[in-house]
Amino acid sequence: MSNEELKASTEIKIRFSEVDSMGIVWHGSYALYFEDAREAFGKKYGLAYLDIFGNDYYAPLVDLKFSYKRPLIYGKTARVEVSYRYTEAAKIVFDYEIFDTADNSLVATGSSTQVFLDKNYQLVWTNPPFYEAWKQKMGLL
Repeated sequence: MSNEELKASTEIKIRFSEVDSMGIVWHGSYALYFEDAREAFGKKYGLAYLDIFGNDYYAPLVDLKFSYKRPLIYGKTARVEVSYRYTEAAKIVFDYEIFDTADNSLVATGSSTQVFLDKNYQLVWTNPPFYEAWKQKMGLL
């Protein structure tokens, strides 16, 4: 399996609580949309938060980037696509694209990086065994 194949997507109906007084999605909501996409990816490929936690690790975000292309408006539906970016390092990196489903226009792009902590909240410098096994299963090694 190649890196290009490790993708997932989810659709989100823009709710009133996610927009500002102009009816435009508030910038902080994009972090939640990215998280929804990561959850869809984890469910599809067996790398969900509970899978990581069940292997005695945490995977906190240490970097989160957004680039806004055009506004997303209340009542619209967005499609969030997430792609796994391979790295040899002990981290999980994702790239995101958000589209307005009405016209398939690109609304935003971004990326996130997660690292591994053990149960004592210590940074793990090498890939945990379960993550190495996951990479092997996905054909990344």
